[in-house]
Amino acid sequence: MKKRKKKRKGFTLIELLLVIVLISILAALIIPRFAGRSEKAKRAAADADINANLAIALDLYELDNGNFPTTEQGLKALQTKPEIPPIPRSWQGPYIKQSSRLTDPWQNPYQYVSPGRQNPQSYDLFSKGPDSVEGTNDDITNWMRENEQ
Repeated sequence: MKKRKKKRKGFTLIELLLVIVLISILAALIIPRFAGRSEKAKRAAADADINANLAIALDLYELDNGNFPTTEQGLKALQTKPEIPPIPRSWQGPYIKQSSRLTDPWQNPYQYVSPGRQNPQSYDLFSKGPDSVEGTNDDITNWMRENEQ
């Protein structure tokens, strides 16, 4: 009578540790390459909102009503007719449908000032950026800064 060897089922502890070490090494090589990508994507999204999406909505508002919303009326005037004077003459909104467009990718509200300090003939529109502090180099704005020229 020959004895049969039992077939192994599963993995040994050393095999599992080897696989974990290999996966860790691969992750250590790959993750740093993608770490900055999400931040760049958020900056690009904020820039698109400020210089395209919200800018177009504000231009349409101004075209219909003869002026941009005041600072007090804010960007909410793009979604609902303002009740704060000056009441728009021929509000045709909503000029923007998604309320999420009024917050930046870091979930902070976009900052709106009209008439603007940087753009006195129109408005200033900006995001405080990832640090949520106004006036730092990571702000995304609708005006050019001296060091960006």
